[in-house]
Amino acid sequence: MTGERWREPSRPARSPVTASRREVAAILGAAEVPYNRHPPTGTTTTALLADAFVRVLEAADVERDEVDGLGVASFTLAPDHAIDLAWRLGIRLRWMMEDPHGGVSALNLLQHALHAVEAGVATNVVLLAGDHFGPGDFGRLASHYNRATSERLAPIPTGGPNAQFALVTQRHMARHGLGREDYAVIPVSQRTWAARNPGAVYRESLSLEDYLAAPVVAPPLGRYDCVPVVSGADAILVSRALPNRPGVRVRALRSSFNHDNQLGDGLSTGLGTVAAELWDAAGFGPNDVDLACVYDDYPVMVLIQLDDLGFVRDGDVRRFIRERLDGDRWPLNTSGGQLSAGQAGAAGGMHGVVEAVRQLLGQTGERQVVGARRAIVTGYGGVVYLHGGGAAVAALESVG
Repeated sequence: MTGERWREPSRPARSPVTASRREVAAILGAAEVPYNRHPPTGTTTTALLADAFVRVLEAADVERDEVDGLGVASFTLAPDHAIDLAWRLGIRLRWMMEDPHGGVSALNLLQHALHAVEAGVATNVVLLAGDHFGPGDFGRLASHYNRATSERLAPIPTGGPNAQFALVTQRHMARHGLGREDYAVIPVSQRTWAARNPGAVYRESLSLEDYLAAPVVAPPLGRYDCVPVVSGADAILVSRALPNRPGVRVRALRSSFNHDNQLGDGLSTGLGTVAAELWDAAGFGPNDVDLACVYDDYPVMVLIQLDDLGFVRDGDVRRFIRERLDGDRWPLNTSGGQLSAGQAGAAGGMHGVVEAVRQLLGQTGERQVVGARRAIVTGYGGVVYLHGGGAAVAALESVG
């Protein structure tokens, strides 16, 4: 799809939706436009989002005219917004939302979409996230992400978030007595998963030796600690849960925004303040999770989020790495995560949701986690000045 408007077919007026009864919402489908490190000439963000829209309707077996809700997260859709995309897609809506908060956008959109469906405001809500980066686009985004960045960081210049999260990693290493080989476990193990994911940008094997020998980007971060920027898009469809139809229920979803007012050291995300509430609402705990899709812009952030959520017993990060991740091969970021699959801008947070939903629906082929029934997905982003300003987590369970 290009910039032209889709022709709107004639159809009868839709019956009013009432909010007199509470619906039960579920995710009925998920889709991803294949990520591309070097997309072909003519690729646009609008086209990628439109492609994801078509793919998720096919995955969920829903017709375009049945969609009455749309949520969008994108850095490069501008100057267009969600309403412009709705016009280009030719859809009439009762609910619409746009979220600019990066890695936390997908779960933020999901939370609002669930409320809309359960309140009877909308019936079928498509959530889209994606970006296309042409030459120089990511550099401009990184330098002008917000006013604090453009006024305080870009003039130094810091070179984008790598330097900021290098400092977070240094502090994390010092607190827990870790070395680079400890952090290597995450990108190396995720690359093993990526080898079984046809959609991952990087699928070739990655050894500890490869990791340690890679060029240093910002000490102690090397090449394999930093997500590769790609173009792509992701989508999920939130609708009413239907009897005997496979779907994924969101048992609990909690968020934390501006938990430390950027005065902390970045070694917590705010998820620790909502973890107990999340597990209580979900009805299960860390030991009951079959797989985790944790926002992985950098390995250190994976460990911090898992610690915040109670997966790291007694706070012993080194033991968790060696026993749970390296020893047990616990299913973490089974798509390969962003570190191997790529980060398509604002789609970074949606990528984990799509992978978790596909796993719980048994749709991931060679990398399928046998018997997967429960998963967690996290989002982290909205870097304000020193580190992320927002984090969210969803506990998911397959139904039907």
